[in-house]
Amino acid sequence: MLDNYSALISDGRVYVAERDDTVQGVLVLVPQKDAMLLDNVAVAPEAQGSGIGRRMLEFAEQTAIKAGYGFIKLYTNEAMTENIALYTRFGYAETHRAEERGLRRLYMSKVLGETRNQV
Repeated sequence: MLDNYSALISDGRVYVAERDDTVQGVLVLVPQKDAMLLDNVAVAPEAQGSGIGRRMLEFAEQTAIKAGYGFIKLYTNEAMTENIALYTRFGYAETHRAEERGLRRLYMSKVLGETRNQV
């Protein structure tokens, strides 16, 4: 929430999904040494359930593959059980949990190219 989005946009890390000239979703991808980090994915409340989130996850994975990565990873608050279930359906697996800055986070990763149980 406190990320410097001006810098992320300047670095070409932020992607938006639009419909009818309205932003419906935001995606932030950050290349790291070992994997592409899916740093943020958010769908506007009025667009939830429309498939935009699924398409943004697919875009993130394809972008990581094109950049030469074999893995994509993410983290989420462990209280976000619906998000965790969604990521699991898309083939992400929990790698570990940690408390950082007062937040209980769950870390997940996915081997790219795998298509297990996708929605």
